[in-house]
Amino acid sequence: MCGISGIVGRGWKPCQLDAMIASQRHRGPDMEGRYFDPNGLAALALNRLSILDLSEAGRQPMTDRETGLTIVLNGEIYNFLELRQELSDYPYHSHTDTEVVLAAYRKWGESCLDRFLGMFALLIWDERKQRLFAARDRFGVKPLHYYSRDGEPTFIASEIQTLFAAGVPKRMKASTWATYLVHGLHDHSSQTFWEDIYSLPPGHSFTWEAGRISVKCWYNLPERVGQEFDQRPAEVVQEEYLALLKDSVKLRFRSDVPVGINLSGGLDSSILLGLVQAVHGTDSKMETFTYITGDARYDELPWVNLMLEGTQHPSLVYQLLPDEVPSLAESVQRHESEPFGGLPTLAYARLFEHARARGVTVVMDGQGMDEQWAGYDYYAANGNGSGASPIQGTRQRTTRPECLLEDFRAQAEQFTPPAPFGDTLRNRQYADARYTKIPRALRFNDRISMRASIELREPFLDHRLFEVAFRQPKERKIENGTRKKLLRDLARHLISKPVVEAPKRPVQTPQREWLRGPLRPWAEECLETALQHYANVWLDPDRVREQWGMYCWGLGDNSFHVWQWISLGLACRS
Repeated sequence: MCGISGIVGRGWKPCQLDAMIASQRHRGPDMEGRYFDPNGLAALALNRLSILDLSEAGRQPMTDRETGLTIVLNGEIYNFLELRQELSDYPYHSHTDTEVVLAAYRKWGESCLDRFLGMFALLIWDERKQRLFAARDRFGVKPLHYYSRDGEPTFIASEIQTLFAAGVPKRMKASTWATYLVHGLHDHSSQTFWEDIYSLPPGHSFTWEAGRISVKCWYNLPERVGQEFDQRPAEVVQEEYLALLKDSVKLRFRSDVPVGINLSGGLDSSILLGLVQAVHGTDSKMETFTYITGDARYDELPWVNLMLEGTQHPSLVYQLLPDEVPSLAESVQRHESEPFGGLPTLAYARLFEHARARGVTVVMDGQGMDEQWAGYDYYAANGNGSGASPIQGTRQRTTRPECLLEDFRAQAEQFTPPAPFGDTLRNRQYADARYTKIPRALRFNDRISMRASIELREPFLDHRLFEVAFRQPKERKIENGTRKKLLRDLARHLISKPVVEAPKRPVQTPQREWLRGPLRPWAEECLETALQHYANVWLDPDRVREQWGMYCWGLGDNSFHVWQWISLGLACRS
C-alpha cells in the first residue's frame, strides 16, 4: 500500500515531484523512491507503506532493465503468489506483488489486468516507447487523480492535495458543486470538485503518449455478468459463493504486518467475523475495532458484543466526542479535498488512528454486500423492487436547491445512470455499485485510512462475488420484504441466529443532534465561511440563514443539506 505520483510532458521541475512526495508521506511513511526518465519526459515517485517483503528489495519504483519498464503500484495483488508461479521464468529480485505486476505486464501487456485479484492503482512508464500506462482496479478501491490541460505537463497522484502541492491551480469547479448542492451527487463521474482535475473511473485505464491521453474501460460488470439469471439450485449457488467468500478472505490475510477487523453490529460485519473464524481459526486473537458516540439510539456496541461472545478477539472501542469534531473535520477535509460523509467518516478516521497506535497496519472492512444482495430499503419498496430511485429520493429529501442562485443552480448536471440490465432491481444495484454508494464510500475510506497509514482491505469487493450475486434472480435477494435472502441463509452456517435475523440498521451517528446542539457554533462558523466566499455568487445568503435557523429550531429530521454547506465552508478554508 502506497502513495503514487507521476509527471509526464515537458516543462516540469524535479522540485515539483519532491513536493508531491512530501504531500503523500502519510500514505507511505516507510520508504520513498523516485525515477526520472533519461529524456526528461517523465518522473515517477512512491511513498511506501511496507506490507509485503519489508526489505530494501521491495523498494519502488521498480525497473525492468531489459525492457525499460518502470512501475509504481498502490494497493495489493492478492493472487500474486499464484501469478508468480505462472511467471516463474522472470528474474525476480524481491518477494513483492509489485514485481509480479511488472512481470505480468511484460508478458501480457494491458490484458494482465484481467488476471489480477486485488485493489490497485498503477503507473508504468515505457522508457523505449516514451509512453505511460495507468490503470485502476475494477471497483476503484484505490484512487488515481490527474491534472490535464493543453500545453502543460500532466500530473498524476493518489490524492488531489498532492496535485496542489505540485503547483496545480486550485480552482473550484462550479458545475460539480452545483450538482452536489442540487442533487446530492458526487463521485459518480470522472469530474472532481476542481477545475482540470479528473478521477480515473473504476475499471478504467489510460495511456499518455506524445501529449495525448486516451481513457478506456477494461472491466465492465454488466458485460461479465450477462443478461441471463442463474438457474442452478440455490444450494449450489450458496456453496460456490461461500467458497469464494472464504477464498477472498484467505487471500486478504497475505501480509507481513498485523491485520485487524473493522467491526460494526450489522450482518455484513458479522459475516466477515465468521469468515475470519472459518479461515483463521476459532482461536484467532485478531483485534477488532468499533466506534461509538455515546448515544444508545445509534451505537451498535450491544450487537458487536453479541458477535464477539465466545471468541478470543480483543475488542477496541473508541468513542467520538463532539469537541473533537472541528479540528478533526479540518484535517480530514485536507486529505479528502472534496465533500465527505459527515460524522461517520470522522468517527472512522479516529478509529483508524487508534488501530495504528495499536500496531495494526492492515484492517479488513465489510463494504459491498448491500449492493450485491439488495440490502438497502429502497430495493424492496412496494415489495417488488420498483420503489423510487435512490438518486431521486436523495434529491427530494435532503438538499435545498432553493437556497442557490438561479444561474448557479442551472449549472447542475443531470445524471441518469445507465440501465444495462433488463430488470429494474439489477440496474439499481449496478447504479449503487458503479456510480453512487460504493464510489463515494471507497473515496471516504481510502483517505481516512491512509491518513493514519492504514491499509484498508475490502474482501467483499472481490469481483468474483459480484458476478455470482448479480446473476441471481430477485427472489434470492428479496423475499416477502426480507432483503439479502440468500446471504442470510448462507450466514446461518457462519454466525449466531440473533445476528442473522437482526434488521438492517444504517451506520448512523447523532449528527443531526450534535449540529443543533454542541456543534452549533462550529457549524454556523463553517456556514458563514461559505457565505463569505459565495454569498450572491452561488448562495442566497438570506435563504441559507433562514433554512439554518429553521433547522436549529428542530424543523426537519435530516442534516444532509447543513453538512453540504459545512463542506463548502471547509473546502474554502483548506
